[in-house]
Amino acid sequence: MSDLTAKIYIGTSGWSYPKGEGTWNGHFYPKGKMNELEYYSQFFNTVEVNSSFYRPPNPAYVYNWAKRAPSNFLFAVKLWQKFTHPKMFMDATGQEAIISQDDVDVFKQSISPLMEYGKLGVLLAQFPPSFTNSDEGKQILSGLMKAFDGYSLSVELRHRSWSDDKETASLLKENNVSWVQIDEPKFKTSVAEELPITSNIAYFRFHGRNKENWWTGNAETRYKYLYNQEEIEELAGRIEANAGKSELMFAYFNNHWQGYAPRNAIDMMKSLRLSK
Repeated sequence: MSDLTAKIYIGTSGWSYPKGEGTWNGHFYPKGKMNELEYYSQFFNTVEVNSSFYRPPNPAYVYNWAKRAPSNFLFAVKLWQKFTHPKMFMDATGQEAIISQDDVDVFKQSISPLMEYGKLGVLLAQFPPSFTNSDEGKQILSGLMKAFDGYSLSVELRHRSWSDDKETASLLKENNVSWVQIDEPKFKTSVAEELPITSNIAYFRFHGRNKENWWTGNAETRYKYLYNQEEIEELAGRIEANAGKSELMFAYFNNHWQGYAPRNAIDMMKSLRLSK
């Protein structure tokens, strides 16, 4: 697998899970005080930032991330929920998710240290399963692509109405935006399992297959799923199949219960015969 034409970055969705039943403490992180990002980066060359989904991060914190991460380390940054999850934003803040240029500028400024250090790999726009291929949906998607033009952008579209429409791939290709390929429990409304490569970046997110608790579980138990070796080989095959179609590849495990994600990320690296 060392002859892959694309540079592959493999890591996890988030690196800090200090509380609750699903904590990584004692499972991935040893007991005692440490800088978690520094410890994490001993094993992986990338991470997907999840905290930015809830609010634009403090640039001072981002500056510290950039300083502490190794020179070859890249961050994928999830966009603020105000851009992709208006209902969730309103539930959290009591405010309508009316997006202004100021919101875009604030978010860009918040991640500017990663740009300065050359450690911003890609931005992730994760839309909810309820986000459908409607006129409004296309308008929102187009507006987001325009707002972040000039950044490497990946979008996670989870409703099958997007993959049922061939024009979706055309729209993304025209804007050089990558379509995130996901692994999660399959339902009749789920997006297609295999999606076209629409930019020079291929992006994979592995959420686990905990179908029983997917809709009834909480933010921890929903992701209580450890991929077995056969499943890892299957996912590795998907990555291999797309290696010649892109210049850069990112793959993140989001099955974060009790450090399952880093365990499976290491399994994937072994399967692909990759070193950090």
